[in-house]
Order: sequence, then structure tokens, then C-alpha cells
Amino acid sequence: MKSLLFFSLLVAAFTIKADTLPIGADMPKKDVKIKDVSGKIVTLKEAMSANGLLVMFSCNTCPYVIKNQQRTNDICKYAQSRNMGVVILNSNEGNRSSSESLIEMQEYAKAQGYHWLYAVDSGNEIADAFGANRTPECFLFDKNAKLVYHGAIDDNPADQSSVQRNHLKEAMTELTSGKDVSVKQSRSVGCAIKRD
Repeated sequence: MKSLLFFSLLVAAFTIKADTLPIGADMPKKDVKIKDVSGKIVTLKEAMSANGLLVMFSCNTCPYVIKNQQRTNDICKYAQSRNMGVVILNSNEGNRSSSESLIEMQEYAKAQGYHWLYAVDSGNEIADAFGANRTPECFLFDKNAKLVYHGAIDDNPADQSSVQRNHLKEAMTELTSGKDVSVKQSRSVGCAIKRD
């Protein structure tokens, strides 16, 4: 029994990628073609706006994603208002034939009223390059495609009424005001990305 438990923990350790993109790093895989729920093929580079790009790893079914639906919509709208591009990536390749299919993503995006890209990260290619492990998990890049913030939307993913600091919004405000981002990293809480 102990050996089975050890083996399970070992598999879990190798399933989750540990090398997260460091602050200040160049955006990887920015020329990889991704398919949006609209059917449009784009790249992260093309999705950037004048002040940068928000890349959020998310999905359709994670309880934490569902708890953060309104916050996701609000922060994506805020990014657009600050002239930043937005891409939400679904990297749950392990569930691609069921709850995370393109059709399910299209229905989810429509139900949520998305007015930004929600795209398939085929084979977890971008998630692996970023070292993304959770949904939701956010990566904010400046106009030069350098990572300036990585982590959660705010300091209480489980309970919106108890939020004391909106990390991602503050980072966007500071970035687009020409200031240094004061909190560059926070801990993402959510479901593990279901890799293939």
C-alpha cells in the first residue's frame, strides 16, 4: 500500500510542471498558432495591444474558475480598458474529448459573455512553456512582452467578499501608469491543469 501511495505521489509530481516562467522573462511561444472559440487562428503576439497582454489559463468546469467567473469578466474588461490584449487559454488537453472540447468552450464563452479570445492550447504547449499549473492562473506581460506579474486575480480566490487586494488589477494599473509593479507574484489557487 505504501509503495502504491509513493508511486502515485511520484506520478503527480512529474505531471505538474515545476519550472514557472520567471518575472522579467520574454513571453515564450508567442508565435504558436492557437484556435479561438470563434474559429479564428491567432498567436499571442497578434493578441497583444499597445500596453501588453494578459494570458489567463482557465477552463469550463473547475470549481475555482466558476467561483471566479465574475472576477474573470471584470479583470478582462479592465485589461481592455487599459489597452491590453486578453487571451484565456484552455490547456486541459486531458479532458479535450469531453468537458473541455472546443464546442463546450464555445458554449461556455457565450454563456459568460466573453469579448476576448478564449482559445485551445493544444497539447498543453503554451502551459508547459509558461510553467502554468492551475486554473485560473494569470500571466501579465508588458508592451515589450516581458512578464511583470504572475499569479492569482486577487488575494482570496475562494471568497470574493473577503478580498483585500486585487493583485492583477493593481499590477495593470501600475504598469499602465508607468510604475513598477509592486506585487509581482502571488499564489494561484485552483484546479490542476489536466495535461494529456
